[in-house]
Amino acid sequence: MDATIKSIRPGKPSDRQPESRPAELDPAEFLAAAVRADQPRPARAEAEAAVKTLLAYIGENTAREGLLDTPRRVVEAFDELYQGYHQCPAEVLDRTFGETAGYDDFVLVRDIEFTSQCEHHMMPFYGKAHIAYTPVERVVGLSKLARLTDIFARRLQTQEHMTAQIAAAIDEILKPRGVAVLIEAEHTCMSVRGVAKHGASTFTSRFTGMFRDNPAEQARFLSLVRGTTR
Repeated sequence: MDATIKSIRPGKPSDRQPESRPAELDPAEFLAAAVRADQPRPARAEAEAAVKTLLAYIGENTAREGLLDTPRRVVEAFDELYQGYHQCPAEVLDRTFGETAGYDDFVLVRDIEFTSQCEHHMMPFYGKAHIAYTPVERVVGLSKLARLTDIFARRLQTQEHMTAQIAAAIDEILKPRGVAVLIEAEHTCMSVRGVAKHGASTFTSRFTGMFRDNPAEQARFLSLVRGTTR
């Protein structure tokens, strides 16, 4: 994961006036944990029984030695893979720092590796997220952007939705002048099943504020992500 803070550069202002756009996501999606403490959930024994049923469905002998502990292991793996449901994005971005010496260019953290699970087939997709924001007076710790990515990645997802959630959380909580998010990923639901196109990459992006309204800032962000600007 590379953290990059670039110096201020003069740029041609956008000819377009900033647009007022309503929020496209319910704030509950990115401001709080997805699972409430009082939300009814099946017992662990019920979850393990469901795994055993699936093993029997594919034709396995659930009584054979190698599978005796598989239901328990699968449920434990689920607890790890989907821990993002119990984590709060707002808490991750809550602590900021004011010692910026008037810094007013954007901050970019690129190559944030992640693994998530496709909500359509419950198969992994994995890749890198690149996140930039232009702070107003205060900045957040760089590792917090990686933690935020992991919170949303460790839920059942679509790449498009995850991209929008990351951008919306930063925009709402930090209230910067703009946010840019680019995610590139390979989806195993496409590479190992179905059309089986190994190596195909999917790119999604989300821009708010100055990144949305100023094409020059979008281009600068993308050039830094690609490593074409030094």
